[in-house]
Amino acid sequence: MKIGFIGAGNMASAILRGAVGSRAFKPDELYVYDIDSAKCSALSQELGINAAKSSADAVTGADAVLLAVKPVALAGALSEISGAVKASKPLIISIAAGQSHETLTRLLGFEAAAVRVMPNLNAAVGEAMSGYCCNSLVDNEQKKLAVKLLESFGEATEIGEGLFPAFDAVSGAGPAFCFMFVDALSRAAVKNGIPRDKAMKIAVQTVLGSVKYLAQSPEHPWELVDRVCSPGGITIEGVAALQEHGFEAAITEAVDVTAEKDKRM
Repeated sequence: MKIGFIGAGNMASAILRGAVGSRAFKPDELYVYDIDSAKCSALSQELGINAAKSSADAVTGADAVLLAVKPVALAGALSEISGAVKASKPLIISIAAGQSHETLTRLLGFEAAAVRVMPNLNAAVGEAMSGYCCNSLVDNEQKKLAVKLLESFGEATEIGEGLFPAFDAVSGAGPAFCFMFVDALSRAAVKNGIPRDKAMKIAVQTVLGSVKYLAQSPEHPWELVDRVCSPGGITIEGVAALQEHGFEAAITEAVDVTAEKDKRM
């Protein structure tokens, strides 16, 4: 098994740490190349993976190639490896934002088995939510390989390519919305007299515990809301205030405008 990584930025580094840390892949199966050789050397020393001397070295003979470059650099990266990829026909896994299967085919100059992926920031802590879409040339074994890699640093779900803007808005941008909520919760705690350092700890743990509870519960979120809200109690007052001030509508609008911007890019 050989998987070649083109790009060694934050997301590629998180994926490599997940692949090695989860023991889904052996370090000597992983090759990474970046124009910044220092990044590759650092990852090689940290994880025991192979620092490739060139992009061709990273992909030659590979079973899969993961493209982890910025969209503006994708054309240049693909032109460098097109010959080697065409000869060995590895699975192409692209995490370049907004780049469709059609774009990958055009830039490669031929049709290759390809999986388009959108991971999110939480890959850095092994808790990513990745959406993926396979083109018609991806066989079952290649799909299993892609899913194995994605699940080494979080969860993965298959979606239609037309749903990527919505997925990007919920999962890609979602962490920012969550961070804003935690910050707002902690600031409200400070407003009500709780020291700032304690307020943040309380807000983070409350959200973390609530998410874990929700993930393990078969109940609908609103059933859980009702469980916390005692008749005439304090929680229902806060829930009513959130609804009155447009909490749900604001979240929906944030996802809508984010998805629309994604479609235009």
